[in-house]
Amino acid sequence: MKKIVFVLLGVIVLSACKTKEKESHHNNEDYQHTHSHKPYMSDVDAHKLIFPSKVPDRIIVSLTEDTSNSFAVNWRTSQDIESAFVEIAEETHGPDFLLDEKKQQFTAKTELITVENTRDKEPSVKAAYHSVIINNLKPGTDYVYRVGDGSKNKDTWSEWFQISTPPINENEPFSFIYFGDAQNDVKSMWSRVIRKSYKMMTEVSFMLHAGDLINHSESDREWGEWFYAGSFIHATVPSIMTPGNHEYDKSVNRTKLSALWRPQFTLPENGPLEELKETCYALDYQNMKVISIDAQSFNNSKYSRDAQTKWLDSVLVNNTKKWVTITMHYPIFSTAKGRDNQELRENLKPLIEKYNVDLVLQGHDHTYARGYASNEGLGRTIVQDAETVYAVSVSGPKMYESQNQDWMVKRGEYVQLFQIITVENDTIKYNSYTTKGEVYDSFSLVKNKKGKKTLTNNESTVKMRLKKDFIIK
Repeated sequence: MKKIVFVLLGVIVLSACKTKEKESHHNNEDYQHTHSHKPYMSDVDAHKLIFPSKVPDRIIVSLTEDTSNSFAVNWRTSQDIESAFVEIAEETHGPDFLLDEKKQQFTAKTELITVENTRDKEPSVKAAYHSVIINNLKPGTDYVYRVGDGSKNKDTWSEWFQISTPPINENEPFSFIYFGDAQNDVKSMWSRVIRKSYKMMTEVSFMLHAGDLINHSESDREWGEWFYAGSFIHATVPSIMTPGNHEYDKSVNRTKLSALWRPQFTLPENGPLEELKETCYALDYQNMKVISIDAQSFNNSKYSRDAQTKWLDSVLVNNTKKWVTITMHYPIFSTAKGRDNQELRENLKPLIEKYNVDLVLQGHDHTYARGYASNEGLGRTIVQDAETVYAVSVSGPKMYESQNQDWMVKRGEYVQLFQIITVENDTIKYNSYTTKGEVYDSFSLVKNKKGKKTLTNNESTVKMRLKKDFIIK
């Protein structure tokens, strides 16, 4: 008799639990109810990479013109979120930064975007893109911030991220990571590159992407892979990026910038033309001037070409920083067979030489090379009166063949790389690493008070790699 009673009680309790669970679902506003017999979004590949929700995703911080006192942050949500905010406070040893008097709140600019990538048969994606420039910060200070909709619902806020502003003393050492094209198989194959680079240099100041972050400019899935690969790194290490040809829409002959470039990133708007805002720009980071040239726009029209050339001249003639780095997607000197960016070289190389630019960091050719415009000093360990150093690199898995040329000091194929560049007052240390974290190329550059530079080529641990050694034709 007791067994029968226990069984009946169990059935009643189980039934009551199921009823309660069903009621709680229908009382929850966030419950995704569908009358379809298919599970929600089950017919869309990689839907977590594509579709937004009320929870912030694709969070990224970027450098501004005023790098010591501000930074920019962008993120994405579903269009249910009509207003969005950033909360920020100076970092503390415990949770006391949560006290109201220690937090500041910034209201985001929100833009509703709909993208449908028919080329790759992706579904229409509706999203709200939010952006804020957080200013009036203290130099050399550690901060924490989060992004969200301003509600008391913790689920619609991001986690708290840490970020630091550069110090007042511009000669203090800093490091940045330079990536060539990620472009293909970004989630699968590029993720290990950016994560390895961060593991090796967790105190990195910023990341520089030399174009072709993805393959198809309008592919929401590919952009989702790029953000997925970098994960929290994008939200804690500021980025700057220059667009490549694949950030321009192929369907209109690469004349239109990706519809997602400006909603996703907040970059300086001090370029020479309205159409070049956030693609061609300049900023100062401690004792270095960093300049982005929009190489695709440069190729597209004489109007843009003339404007960027004149603008670059004006930026360089007024420069007061010790070091100058230029980044662009198309190389001044191509490494791949059959490629030659003649107009880019004829317009910009004279300015690069005139103002003794230190580094030109490029992509596009899916190989590696580093060298100088002339072949003087090749084969030497120490090069006096060193010229501008040109580098072409690739971080993704798509590989081309190259040809040995006079300007090259180091060359490579079939190798995914990232470069950690450290600036220490009068010295630049450049190390190119493989995905295993081993040195493929290395040099140091010392500049005296008169601006003359001495370059020392350092030994690498990985021998030159060529595609023919790995692929049997």
